[in-house]
Amino acid sequence: MYFRNQFGLLLCCFFGSISCKSQTTSHLPRVLPAVSDTTFVNLKDYSLDFVYDMKYATDANFLKAKVYDCAECFLRLKTVRALLEANEKFMKKGFRIKLFDCYRPLDIQKKMWILVPNPEYVANPAKGSIHNRGGAVDITLVDATGKELDMGTTFDFFGKEAGHNYLNFSQEVLENRALLKKIMNKKGFNSFDSEWWHYNLRTALKDPVANTKWDCN
Repeated sequence: MYFRNQFGLLLCCFFGSISCKSQTTSHLPRVLPAVSDTTFVNLKDYSLDFVYDMKYATDANFLKAKVYDCAECFLRLKTVRALLEANEKFMKKGFRIKLFDCYRPLDIQKKMWILVPNPEYVANPAKGSIHNRGGAVDITLVDATGKELDMGTTFDFFGKEAGHNYLNFSQEVLENRALLKKIMNKKGFNSFDSEWWHYNLRTALKDPVANTKWDCN
């Protein structure tokens, strides 16, 4: 079972005294050090079973600007662990999580605020967002061919149609959104009413805003 292998990997790395290797067909890049649940880590170091389309590392986003130097998905370890569990459930159903955004350093939040100083679209850096705390992800689901499931709108569509309470969609769209929400909720994430793609880890809501940067080399 995928998560059992991943969880075993995490446990042996936490205890730190033995060399650990993934028993899945997708081998992880390296042996991982023991770190705390609140440490920022790269999701790719823990699993190769996610799909990435990191929008803010390009200019193909609502800002019309590239604000990340490179496309990486860093999160606090506890967020990664919950995301691994969720992805295992989706994979059993023939789907995988595709990520649009993960942890966002506070300096990037400030840059976004300068470009779009509107709290309806960008969280005010004076308070910060859960993205700045390493506990939020923007995601969708893809099928076995890599095709995104129809969620009714695109990522970062700022209209009423993006909200969970908007029901004027086909049964397929409603079921796709419900599947995403159901499993993410079960694995410790709260949904965000106005954005079907945004999920916050419940245990990260009170974590401090961070400005930790990742290495693009």
